[in-house]
Formats: sequence, C-alpha cells, structure tokens
Amino acid sequence: MKKTYKIDVDCANCANLMEDAANKTSGVKSAIVNFMTLKMIVEFDEGQEPKAVMEEVLKACKKVEPDCEIFL
Repeated sequence: MKKTYKIDVDCANCANLMEDAANKTSGVKSAIVNFMTLKMIVEFDEGQEPKAVMEEVLKACKKVEPDCEIFL
C-alpha cells in the first residue's frame, strides 16, 4: 500500500535526512520525500498498519530534524 503525506520541512538537506530516517523505519518498504512539493510518499510492507508505522516514522524524523512535521 502506498500513501502520500503532506510534510513541513525547512530545507532540501533536512528532507533528505527525513527520507533516510523513514526508509530505516520498520514497516516501511520505501519512502520518498519531495522537498519541492512538501510531500512524502510511503510504501508500506505487506500487512503493516499505516497509522502505527507513520507514528514511528515521525519519531525517527524528529530525531534527525526536530522542526519537521508530517501531517498524518
């Protein structure tokens, strides 16, 4: 399953850090962050609950970029 989320991030480098953090999160098959459109596209592993996984993604992203936001 793939879902798109609106994000709030200050710079392209921060967006790259968010993408890396999201891709390392359990339950995420792939994540792409587009700084220009301020969107994150996440593909989830089979059988994963998107809401629970995205809460973990947000925690991971906040560790690398405390000012970022993902609108779930």
